[in-house]
Amino acid sequence: MKAVVLDGSNENDSTGDRVLAALMANLQLQGWEVDHILLRTKKIGNCAGDFFCWIRNPGMCNTDDDNRKIAASIANSDLMVYLTPITFGGYSSILKKAVDHQIQNISPFFTQVNGETHHQKRYQKYPDFLAVGWSQEKDEKAETVFRHLARRNSFNYYAKSMVTGVVLASQTDGEIQGAVQNWLNDIRKGEKPQVVQLPETSVLAYGETEIRRALLLVGSPRTRKSTSNSLGSYLFQRLNALDIQNETIYLYTVLRSPEKMKAMLDTVDASDLVLLAFPLYVDTLPGPVIEALERIETHRNGRTTHQLFAAIANCGFPEARHTATALANCVTFARQAGFLWAGSLALGGGEGMVHGNPLSELDGRAMPLKQALNLAADALASGAAIPEAAQDLLAKPFIPVWLYQVLGLVGWRQQAKTHGAQRSLKNKPYTSTNI
Repeated sequence: MKAVVLDGSNENDSTGDRVLAALMANLQLQGWEVDHILLRTKKIGNCAGDFFCWIRNPGMCNTDDDNRKIAASIANSDLMVYLTPITFGGYSSILKKAVDHQIQNISPFFTQVNGETHHQKRYQKYPDFLAVGWSQEKDEKAETVFRHLARRNSFNYYAKSMVTGVVLASQTDGEIQGAVQNWLNDIRKGEKPQVVQLPETSVLAYGETEIRRALLLVGSPRTRKSTSNSLGSYLFQRLNALDIQNETIYLYTVLRSPEKMKAMLDTVDASDLVLLAFPLYVDTLPGPVIEALERIETHRNGRTTHQLFAAIANCGFPEARHTATALANCVTFARQAGFLWAGSLALGGGEGMVHGNPLSELDGRAMPLKQALNLAADALASGAAIPEAAQDLLAKPFIPVWLYQVLGLVGWRQQAKTHGAQRSLKNKPYTSTNI
C-alpha cells in the first residue's frame, strides 16, 4: 500500500508539524509506504490555464517541474493525503498551487456525476482521499466550507473512500494521534463523503458604504485576455459611467514584485469596493489568487472597515453551481479580513461564450450577462449587495447542458488535432500502461 502526502504547511507551523508526526506514525504502523512531499520546498509553477495537459501532451503538464513528479506519485498511490492550514475555508496557497496541476490526471471529456457535469477518468484507478486541515481557533463556518471543498474534490478525483479531518491548535498530541487513527480506520472501512451544506452568508446592510473608488482584482493567468477580465471590466465600465473612480490589477503580475505588491495593498486600503473576478480551478480559487488574499489578510491584520468585497466566478462546466464552494471561500476571506461581503455572481460555461472577448463584441446570447452585470454595478455603486435578480440572470445556462457537453467533446478533439495529439487524448503517461 502506498500513500502520498501533499504537505501544504507553512514554515514554523507547530500545529502542522504535530499533525504530520501523528499521520506518519499511524501510516507506518499500518504498513503504508509513504511519499511525503513538503510542497514549500518544491519547484511548482503556476498552472497556466492553457489546457496543454489535455490537448498538446495529454496527461502531462506542459511545465516540466516537480508538479509532474507529484502527479505521477498520485497516479500510483492507494491513498492521497492533503495537509493544510485551513485558509478562508480552503487550502493554503502552497497546497493549492500543486492541486491546480491535478487536472492532468483526469480527462477533458465530460460525464455526469451526481447529476452534474464533471470530467471523465484518465486512469482506471484513483487513490482514496484524506483531507486534514487545522486552525488556531474554532471557526465553524470556515470548517464547514473546508469539508464541503474536500467533498467536492473527491468527486473530481474519483476517490472511492474519502474522509475530512479538522484539528485545533489547542488539541493535545494524544488527541491528534487518536483522531488520525480514526480517520485512517474510516478510510480502510471505505467511508464515503458526507453531505455538507455551505453556511448561510450575512446580508449587507444597504448604503453602509459610500462608493467613490473601486478596485478590480483579476485572478486569471490570462490577465487581459481572460473571461474574468471581460466580466469584471464590463461591470467596471458601468461604475465608471456612474462617476466612480476605478482601477484594475492583474494578480498574477504582482505576486513576485515587492513594489507591485505594496502598491496593490495600498490601493486595496484606498478603495471603497474591491471586486475579485476569477476562474474556477479544481472547485475553488487558483493558488496564486489564494496567495494574494493571504497577503491582503495579513496586511489588514485584524482591521475591520466598511469597505465592500464582492466576487465574480466563472467555470468551464455549464452549471454555475460548481462555483459555490469557491464563492464561500470568498465570503470567508471577506469576514476574516474585515470587509463587508457584498455578494457574488457566477457564470457557467464562460469560456464557451466569452472566451476572453469584450462583452460589447458578443452577439445576443450575451445580453443576459450584460443585464446581470449592469444590475450588479448599479447595486454596488449605491453601497448595496448584488441582487438575486443579477445572480439568476448570469447563472442561467446559455445552452442546454447536453449540447454543451457534445460541443465540448468536439472542441477538445479539434484543439488536440491542431497539436497532432488527437490520437493520444487518452494517454496514461504516469503508469506502465500508456494507451
